Amino acid sequence: MTKKVSLKDIANKVGVSTALVSYVLNGQEKEKRVGVEIARKILKVAKELNYKPNQIARSLRKGSTKTIGLIVADIANPFFGYLARFIEDEANKYGYTVIFGSSDESNSKSAALTDILINRQVDGFIIVPTEGSEDQIKNLIQRNIPFILIDRFFPELSTSYITLDNYSASNEATRYLLKKGYKRIGIIAYKSKLIHMQERIAGYVDAIASQKNNYGPFIKEIRFDNVEQDIENAINDLVIKNKKIDALFFATNSLSIAGLYCICKYGIKVPDELALVGFDGNESFDFFYSPLTYVEQPISEMGKESVRVLVDLIDGKDKIIHIELKHKLIIRKSCG
Repeated sequence: MTKKVSLKDIANKVGVSTALVSYVLNGQEKEKRVGVEIARKILKVAKELNYKPNQIARSLRKGSTKTIGLIVADIANPFFGYLARFIEDEANKYGYTVIFGSSDESNSKSAALTDILINRQVDGFIIVPTEGSEDQIKNLIQRNIPFILIDRFFPELSTSYITLDNYSASNEATRYLLKKGYKRIGIIAYKSKLIHMQERIAGYVDAIASQKNNYGPFIKEIRFDNVEQDIENAINDLVIKNKKIDALFFATNSLSIAGLYCICKYGIKVPDELALVGFDGNESFDFFYSPLTYVEQPISEMGKESVRVLVDLIDGKDKIIHIELKHKLIIRKSCG
């Protein structure tokens, strides 16, 4: 194994002190009044020896590690995978490296990840918060650690956040089904008190209530830790056994994927027997025989804006920023 070149190695070859070498390699030669010729010789020898600075030590001296901690809900979910990629690409433009982890919607796992990343001395956080993680967020506020919440937020906490106008997105998707002539429309959502999920359910409920001579609402809430079985039970109740609905709205990408698997398993014909609308696109949906109509979130913009706001916070701007992005309804064949 090749020995790493040190400041002492350079100093010995040039015939100067390690302090002098350190001044030059850290760009302090003028401040420390190092002679021009000596500085040039030090830089030349450092290059000849292929000297690589200790970036961790350098970062700690400067009080910045140029790293961002990213905590998403579930990296296996394509939505969060794409979001992480856009954040990583944008952070690179600002000279930051992203260290990320997945909370799996677990409050305890999110807390552990936060502590680990704080110990790694990240400069700030981009967080998709889990249900019940308010104390973690309060801790960041108290410790004056820069952060921004993304996709979700806590209304009772004064924090910067970027989210979708979830109510409008869900409301438009439901109204589209109503305009297509469907009357018995159901929604499958996660069982959660988080505001993004509550707003998606509220948008659906209000759209149903706005129409006369329609049925519902038909709401099925799925547990994060029992998705496949709960989805199957919900579709059995709403479609197979009781035929309560003629259209179904999935409130997330992961629910759409699990729901389509179940629909294929039971041979339910889309859209002849059941119309479908999902939340977020997915390349796998293109292989479904009746491509899914879905709510498209501006993931790229969400990722880029989160990095921009966080870098401003890291640089000392303490203004609270709230950004609410708009959706697009992408019309495909699953609604007829």
